Amino acid sequence: MTVPSARPESVSAPAPKAVPPPFDPELDAVLTALSKGPRQLLTPDNLHAWQERDATARPRPAVEDLRADGRFDVTELLVPGPPGEPDVTLVSARPSGLTGPLPLLYYMHGGAMIMGNAWSVLPRILREWAAALELAVISVEYRLAPHAQYPHPLEDCYAGLSWAAGHAAELDIDPDRIIIGGKSAGGGLAAALALLARDRGGPRALGQLLLCPMLDDRNSTFSSHQMTGLGTWDLTSNATAWQALLGARYGAEDLPPYAAPSRATDLSGLPPAYIDVGSAEMFRDEGVAYANAIWQAGGEAELHVWPGAYHGFDSIAPEAALSREARNTRTRWLQRLLTPSHTRTDPAVTPF
Repeated sequence: MTVPSARPESVSAPAPKAVPPPFDPELDAVLTALSKGPRQLLTPDNLHAWQERDATARPRPAVEDLRADGRFDVTELLVPGPPGEPDVTLVSARPSGLTGPLPLLYYMHGGAMIMGNAWSVLPRILREWAAALELAVISVEYRLAPHAQYPHPLEDCYAGLSWAAGHAAELDIDPDRIIIGGKSAGGGLAAALALLARDRGGPRALGQLLLCPMLDDRNSTFSSHQMTGLGTWDLTSNATAWQALLGARYGAEDLPPYAAPSRATDLSGLPPAYIDVGSAEMFRDEGVAYANAIWQAGGEAELHVWPGAYHGFDSIAPEAALSREARNTRTRWLQRLLTPSHTRTDPAVTPF
């Protein structure tokens, strides 16, 4: 009998192909309809062009427009920035006619750390959260990369948060009910801000709202490679954005967790977190891992992975069923967080 020779140690079986999860059909149809021509990735060579295009496509609403015919009180504030740095602009808004200290959502816009502004995110936030939950909102205009690299954008956010908490009476907000939040790059900044405030003994947030957060500079998760070339944001674009933010620190082994929260080794003592991602986006695995690390540290996190959702799905396809469900779920979490447990009217649970 002939015995087959053993496989040489230098030869390994081919790695299984990373088959991506399917997009939700409704979301996919919207993305396909919006796609025009070849897919363009963000690279160092076209970064400036992306910024110019974004400034045109995402203009800043005027304060008068944000007031929505008197439904909201909106004020632009110029507050002291980090020591030795420029002042920071905050856009402060609240439903008109409400008195008494309101809870505050301190919000950081998305845009991969290189795009976006504090004004353009407000119409939906005011309509869906501020009015419905009687919530004050402050949106921070942090400096953008690559002109301002880490730690400048985060320090802008910290300076604004510290000022708001210290001027709670003037703003008519409740300093004990401040929620920090953001989407994509803003979600990453919110996570970093929670870590920084914990370690500096700064304002203690009631919760952190992390929507498809940009947390990990290393681009080494399975989903970051699985979704390459698919959806709205992928490995090439993400690497370009992180390089723009970190500059010479990009890829450094000793990068602090305030630069990329997934680098944190201690997630204890953080405010309760809401984390959501799509199953079909590159940030999926880093978001899931971050929630898991909070649980392992004894903390509280609510995680949602929306099936078939790509990055930013609820903004791109706002009327899709999955987008509506995601927004409603976030609102319910905010409502639970802001409602004292002794006043809740949740139905009783009948044990089996």
